[in-house]
Amino acid sequence: MNRQKLAGVITMTLMLPLWSSPVQAVYHADSDTGIDALDYIENEHRQARANRLTAEQEKLLADAKAMEKNLRYPIDPKKAAPVAFEGEELTYDERDGSFIAKGKVDILQMDAHRFQGEEITGNTKTQDVNIPDKAHILQMTPGQVRVTLDGYKAHYNYGARTGSLENAKGKAGAHYITGKRFEFYPDRIVVYNGTESKCGAQKPDYHTSAEKIIYYPNNKIVMEKVKFHIRGKVIFKREHYETGVGSNADKTNYLPRVGYNEDDGAYVEWELSFPMRKNVNFNTNFYVSTSRGWRSNYDVTWQNKGMSTGIRYGQYEDGNNEWIKKEPSAFWNYNAHIGRSHFTYGLNAEYGRWYGNGIHSNHGEYGVSLGYDPIKFHRYTLYLKTGYSITKESYDDSKVSGLSGDAVLTKDFNDHWAAYAGYHYSKKNRDNSLFKFNTDDYSKKLEAGFSYRIDDLNRLAVGTKYDLDHKKWKNIDYYWYHDLHCSQVILRYKSLDNGVSVRWQFTPW
Repeated sequence: MNRQKLAGVITMTLMLPLWSSPVQAVYHADSDTGIDALDYIENEHRQARANRLTAEQEKLLADAKAMEKNLRYPIDPKKAAPVAFEGEELTYDERDGSFIAKGKVDILQMDAHRFQGEEITGNTKTQDVNIPDKAHILQMTPGQVRVTLDGYKAHYNYGARTGSLENAKGKAGAHYITGKRFEFYPDRIVVYNGTESKCGAQKPDYHTSAEKIIYYPNNKIVMEKVKFHIRGKVIFKREHYETGVGSNADKTNYLPRVGYNEDDGAYVEWELSFPMRKNVNFNTNFYVSTSRGWRSNYDVTWQNKGMSTGIRYGQYEDGNNEWIKKEPSAFWNYNAHIGRSHFTYGLNAEYGRWYGNGIHSNHGEYGVSLGYDPIKFHRYTLYLKTGYSITKESYDDSKVSGLSGDAVLTKDFNDHWAAYAGYHYSKKNRDNSLFKFNTDDYSKKLEAGFSYRIDDLNRLAVGTKYDLDHKKWKNIDYYWYHDLHCSQVILRYKSLDNGVSVRWQFTPW
């Protein structure tokens, strides 16, 4: 039987307001050469690859645009977008508004929705649509997250924008999702007995499951009775878990890492955050190694907008394998824009009992900074920041005060090549400081490097650091990043020290 099209007769809206995908990677290099500047570029490339349109998404956008060009009457923005039906057998009853579509039915809505099934029934007066058997739903509506879902027993009321879908799975943004039942509302989606992951394997390397998942678009995800899984094993549970999405996205990686370096030996590291009350979290960084044993740290932090304050306790490591123990230390930070300008400022203070290299001292550090939003031009990005800090120690009554300045330029050449160069100055250095933690043994340095992505699985990089005070190289490090589907191995070779380190981590891109 010839396929028929019925266009402009029925209008409907099946809005699936799922969350916007926080695609920015929870990813960084362990380095003291400034190569983490390339991580921002790599994250942007991963986001671009994650947002790359599939063939059916491109076709949907093209079909919706063609439909708009062929309309014979103006669109009323207060009404649902026009819809076109295509199927092998179409029946529409003008008396009661009921319709039946059978045989490879394709429903295209001009706001870039597509609904497909073997049989679809509904009613234009009650504004109901039903797909009793298997349903395929695709959404590319501007301002909404991209959605591709396959499920059963779909029902939707496009007037109230409410509906349901049974035994569904698919993808929303960068998230792979499943659920026994989906319920759609104008401001949220509720999933019962569902799972969520950014790992696209048939059996994901990691995922979360919950008895109830509520997605608030561009705001947050709320889960009840949650389990966190790695390789099919439950690693921990929570009664309640919330995480931000979109601009509110939580960048914390709840997945553990394992690795090896010559200073610590083999190690396991695991960062976790536990909400205590609104805006207050108890954060832990479990770290245990074969050479140094248990070296974890903990903090209780209150955060609201640009301000954070709290107490830290435990052992901390910098990018050059220097350690310090805080027993404990109180901190306060505030960062904001100056009015509506591109200038930013920051205030920070930390005071507490520090221990390192056999020395105990009451350590106080206070600072102010002035910066500017990243300046982008011709695939270059320039970062500028300056500041003034004061560091005091009770151990020797020392005081170090002075200016600091940072200027970093990155270049994103293409999908394969990226590079960076930076100049850094700090009055504070190891010659005038009691502790070596987060401190160079010179005041002026240059950092530079580049990376080359061989293919989607492999990337090579070089990071260097040059001591301008003593005119000598301090670091020339080589990196190999290798993706293992939903995890990554990072190999680092420090050529001047002839040291090797390796790290394996899950990659919740």
